[in-house]
Parts: sequence; C-alpha cells; structure tokens
Amino acid sequence: MRVFEPLYDRVMGWSRHRHAPRYLAALSFAESSFFPVPPDVMLAPMAAARPREGLRLAALTTLFSVLGGVLGYLVGMLAFEMVAPWIIEGGHGETLDLARDWFAIWGVWVVLIAGFSPIPYKLFTITAGALAMPFLPFVIASLIGRGARFFAVGLLMAWLGPQADRHLRPYMERLGWFSVVLLLAIMGYLTFLD
Repeated sequence: MRVFEPLYDRVMGWSRHRHAPRYLAALSFAESSFFPVPPDVMLAPMAAARPREGLRLAALTTLFSVLGGVLGYLVGMLAFEMVAPWIIEGGHGETLDLARDWFAIWGVWVVLIAGFSPIPYKLFTITAGALAMPFLPFVIASLIGRGARFFAVGLLMAWLGPQADRHLRPYMERLGWFSVVLLLAIMGYLTFLD
C-alpha cells in the first residue's frame, strides 16, 4: 500500500504553486493547534525547489507554527475541558497524560523538546495552556524548538537543492514508514520509562 509517495507528489505540486508560501503558513499554523500533518512535508520540497528562499521559508514556518502554538495554548487555557474528550477519542489520551507528567518534571524544557521532536507539538501547546504555564517562557521555548527544527530542514533542503527530489522520491515510501515506526518506538520507550 503506497501512502507516502502520492502524498509527496501532491506536496511537491503544492510547493511549486505561486501561493505556496501562504499554504505553508496556513499548514504551519494549523499543525501547531489541531491539524495532524507536520509542515516539514511542505517546507522540505519548497526549500529544495527554491533554494534561495530556504531561510525565508524556514522563518515563515517558524513564525506561523509558534502563532498556531499560541492558539493551542489559548485553547488549553480557556477550553481544555471541552477539547480533552476529542483528544482522548482521537487516540492521544496516553500522550496527553505523558505531556502532563513531563511538564511536572521538566517544565518549559518540554515545550522546547516537543517543538523540535516528532512528538505532536499541539498536545504540548494545549497542555501548557491547561496547566497555566507562564506565557512568555512558552513562546520563547516554542520559538527556539520550532525554529531549530524548521531552519535545519529548510537549510538542509536548500543546500541539497532541486536534485534532492530526484534522490528522495524513490525512497519516500520507506522513509515515511520508517518515520512512523521511529515515532512509535520513541513513544513506546518513553512510556516504558514511566
């Protein structure tokens, strides 16, 4: 069953569209508060297709991702009781509990780590708001974590340039499934530690 290759082809098409930066900004904002697809899947091909714009695209992704994180924070702060059942029904109840535990142990550092890692960032933005984490440290940690991740992706893909597509596409299905397995393994390991 091919899942990631068709998605990659579609995103590559979007990345060449004249409104692609707007789509990237919208995806970055949505992913940080409610949407399941990370902006990396659009940032990477866009930076490869437009190497001179890699820094600008990474900055755009970071800015709108942090703004989406602020929305997630506000949702957690103002409406956590209303959205918690949806999070649990969506199969993220254990991750939500894990986020609460991590906040109790590591505080603001969790936001920075979640911003950089493949762990669903939106769960940490909502949890930060629900736990009334101080807002300014939340924003700073989000900027550092998200910025480090998106600038790494943007600069690497800009450096590789348009030929990256030729080298990546044949392996996209394997890379996609490997990422899913890796994420599940990390979550399983972290759950086992508790």
